[in-house]
Amino acid sequence: MPDYGDVRALVLGASGFSGRRVARALSAAGADLSLAVRTARHGMVGEFPGAREVELDLLDTAALRDLVEETAPDIVFNLAGYGINPAERDPALAEHINAAFLATLVEAVAALQQSRWPGQRIVHTGSALEYGVCSGDLAETTEPQPTTLYGRTKLAGTRLLQKSSAAVGLSSVTARLFTVYGPGERSGRLLPALMELAREGGSLDLTAGIQQRDFTYVDDVAEGLLRLGTVQTTPGEVVNLATGRLHTVREFVETAAGVLGIPAGDLHFGALPMRQEEMAHLPVATGKLQNLLEWLPTTSIRQGVERTRQAMQC
Repeated sequence: MPDYGDVRALVLGASGFSGRRVARALSAAGADLSLAVRTARHGMVGEFPGAREVELDLLDTAALRDLVEETAPDIVFNLAGYGINPAERDPALAEHINAAFLATLVEAVAALQQSRWPGQRIVHTGSALEYGVCSGDLAETTEPQPTTLYGRTKLAGTRLLQKSSAAVGLSSVTARLFTVYGPGERSGRLLPALMELAREGGSLDLTAGIQQRDFTYVDDVAEGLLRLGTVQTTPGEVVNLATGRLHTVREFVETAAGVLGIPAGDLHFGALPMRQEEMAHLPVATGKLQNLLEWLPTTSIRQGVERTRQAMQC
């Protein structure tokens, strides 16, 4: 894990699924940590000793500027997002939180006194859904064709970060994330549903599970983001942060079921229809990630599920 000793790091979306794991990794790496959250949650500061927790409404651009000025971060990790939760369907909010606010963030960071930090000033998380209906290996040069509100607005954010960063010469990178799983996922997602089934019993209706995904353990994602923060790229560079290995959803479910002790008969494959927006592609291109970092995520599905089970028992 990279050394962030005494580096001033600001995490936006720190109370979310991936944001909390990034905050944990930064804390362990010695960062001087500021955590921005939608709603202040009791206990976060206790979880990360010495960190500052700040409630921030990303619709309030003045508050964002003030926060950046007050914390003077060497590096900002942006894990804020809107639209992964099926209940989040407001187009105006999606446009602002996934895209528009990034222009203000770039301006605010660029206005700070020059940092001695040699790496990125902004590490932004994008999404596989930016690629949409594209096929092939989804190399970063692939022209995106998003079909969902989340995918379209995340792509707008990626492009806005590129344009704004280039205009002021600010180091920034977008890490496109794929199927991230692990401790802290919201209820209703695949692994939490399997863990609930293991606890409560019963059965679980599933699709046929033939769709293939790049399942990436959340702590590998956090490590990858911290590693990307230490390197130099062109402003707004896009990098796929994935394993480069595809597994079917059925493989993931059956592996998780073996770890969690779920009987095969409790899993009803084919009971649900496939979603219309399901992606279909070759193994994700990870050459740029490997060339930049000399590193790729290595946690297997079995290891990731076991670590999640252990973490959720603590």
